[in-house]
Amino acid sequence: WKEWVIDPADHSYYIWLHVMIVPILYNWVIIILTCFKAIAVSYLPVWLTLDYMSDLMYYADTILTLHTYLDQGILIKNLTRLRKRYLTSKRFLIDLLSLLPTDFLYFVFGIETPMVRVNRLLRIPRLNEALDRMETRTSYPNTFRITKLMMYIFVLIHWNACLYFSLSDYIGFGMDRWVYPNISNPTFATMQRQYVYCFWFSTNIFTTIGDTPLPEREEEFLFMIADLLIAVLVFASIVGNVGSVITSLRDRDNVFFPNHEMMRENEILLQLPLHMRTEIGVSVHLPTLSKVTIFQNCEKSLLEELVLKLTPQVFSPGEYVCRKGDVGHEMYIIKEGKLAVVADDGVTEFAVLSAGNFFGEISILNIRNKSGNRRTANIRSIGYSDVFSLSKEDLTDVLSQFPAAKRHLEEKGRQILVKMGMLDESAEEGDGDADQIETKLTKLEDHLELMQTKLARLMVELESSNSKMQARVERLEWELASQEADMLVYGEIEEMTKKRGEGVGEEV
Repeated sequence: WKEWVIDPADHSYYIWLHVMIVPILYNWVIIILTCFKAIAVSYLPVWLTLDYMSDLMYYADTILTLHTYLDQGILIKNLTRLRKRYLTSKRFLIDLLSLLPTDFLYFVFGIETPMVRVNRLLRIPRLNEALDRMETRTSYPNTFRITKLMMYIFVLIHWNACLYFSLSDYIGFGMDRWVYPNISNPTFATMQRQYVYCFWFSTNIFTTIGDTPLPEREEEFLFMIADLLIAVLVFASIVGNVGSVITSLRDRDNVFFPNHEMMRENEILLQLPLHMRTEIGVSVHLPTLSKVTIFQNCEKSLLEELVLKLTPQVFSPGEYVCRKGDVGHEMYIIKEGKLAVVADDGVTEFAVLSAGNFFGEISILNIRNKSGNRRTANIRSIGYSDVFSLSKEDLTDVLSQFPAAKRHLEEKGRQILVKMGMLDESAEEGDGDADQIETKLTKLEDHLELMQTKLARLMVELESSNSKMQARVERLEWELASQEADMLVYGEIEEMTKKRGEGVGEEV
């Protein structure tokens, strides 16, 4: 008995919900039906027997509810936890009110007034649960929706018919054309005629046919006004539900997207432009990322870059997100679900992290701490949990573009570690010297790069000068060769002229 629990997914629980439909609908129909005094008096033993049978089923349902609970999709088997959860819930208050022994009021108002049991109507949430389960399991959901709608309309018209008969009794049967005719007339004295006439009258009002006698008294006018307003809501409900059914039937063939390629979320986002992808990521993940302590008061451009680096992950019930002693390479932000901080035995829970909580943010900042950048606790998923992870590599890549933000985050991380008493000061001093050496090396590299640039420029200028000098030398050599050729030709001509002059005289 101490370990007896009921799985809501079990078929026996589904059958019990079917059984509970009977007493709930019985109370909704019969309690108001006793406004017809002839019916209440004629079948009084039957009504009393059925009343207390339905009460017994209510008690059994309360006990069953006490042993039924799912937490994050996990069946809870601890009876103490089940009892605490149920007794502190709103549902227990409703169940308790529906079981109050108001039958003792029979001694005050008489046995013919079953309206004292009106608190039994509070079990309507159980009826809705049963109908929702049936709709998800039936092979004809659209037909079931129409049937459920018609059942609700029938109960509404039934209640209105009973109230109409009670108002007619209050005013006086046959006092005018609007109220129920005088029951002294044998035609309208039978129980069947009384109920059928009142039901027909209510149906005419709710269908807004208008084929009803005009009211003459203030009470009658108020009753008609209320009925007509309810009729408008009923008509809108019918139109909405029927339209939903028609739409569902029309789109039934497209449920599994036969003509569309199904892609995952990340693949869809990759098809979008970078700007649009950033806007979507910012609108969805920026509020969650802004809650992380180290990222508070950071510039928006940095957060916009980081949201694109968030990776969604899903953890199953009982799966460990991280274990104590593991080297931390990423931080986690819980989107949905619950994570438990558990001891090494895997049973003892120290704390429960819910949606919006985060952990592991210090491990991605590269700050030396006494734990050696290792996980200090075991984190396990209670149910199915959706989390976002941000890796150290992605954060380093983004912070390379924001040096001021990097220094700001490291300073906030050191402050958090100081408060926790986890900062390794000796390592911090070593890191300071390393930072100075790294700064000097960076400067030397900058100077070396500058000298290399100047040397390259000089080499280019030297090569250009050599090219120009070589071209000039070649041009001078060509001019010199040309002059020597001219001199040689001129000497030959002069010599030939001299020989010719000797042969023919001194004159040429």
